[in-house]
Amino acid sequence: MMSTHRVRALLMGGQACVFYGAAEFSRDTDLAVLADAENWQRLNEALVALQAECIAVPPNKLEYLLRGFALHYRCHHPEAQGMRIDVMSVMRGVDDFLKLWERRAEIEDADGTIYPLLSLSDLVQAKKTQRSKDWPMIQRLVEADYAQNRKTADEPHVRFWLREVRTAELLVEIATAYAELAREILSERPLLALITANRISELPAALSAEELEERERDRLYWQPLKLELERLRHSIDQSKHP
Repeated sequence: MMSTHRVRALLMGGQACVFYGAAEFSRDTDLAVLADAENWQRLNEALVALQAECIAVPPNKLEYLLRGFALHYRCHHPEAQGMRIDVMSVMRGVDDFLKLWERRAEIEDADGTIYPLLSLSDLVQAKKTQRSKDWPMIQRLVEADYAQNRKTADEPHVRFWLREVRTAELLVEIATAYAELAREILSERPLLALITANRISELPAALSAEELEERERDRLYWQPLKLELERLRHSIDQSKHP
């Protein structure tokens, strides 16, 4: 439906993880969208066609997308009954939509439908949230990519693995095989120095600390947004029950 209405949107979330071989099934649809007036109109035309209603705060307004909130919808069209659609445009630590669009991946379904989705590296970055369930998914995404491409690895793949692998054993394997690249990436991921210094036993704890630091950054990012949502929810409730 999004392609029918020419919505500039990229699959992310569970369905994108399915395409990358890291999840079994996801009925919900998570989208990154271009937040401009023209695309917003097309998005709403698609939502009308899906008989989708906005089911949570904030309301269905472009201004909230631009400020980093997610908009949540439930579909009532017979062919998409009950499907939930979550839409975002601004995400912590993730490039703006036009850059994401340039790097997008495209996968063609058996019926010829083409699905644009976040590139794997952008999807992994978007998954670096405070939610505990996202971190095992990051691990599965990266390891699935390694399993698929290890025999024909090019430099971009290796750099991606060195930056994102979440398990000590696999990270040691890659950093040892590509020692020069690992040294180049030290400034981006300091814990790689533990491998070059042969302090492997410290690596699991360093990986855990790295995750906790990222989750805390995400919590701090969302703290004022959550407060704003609560104020907005309270304001709406008061207007309904004066």
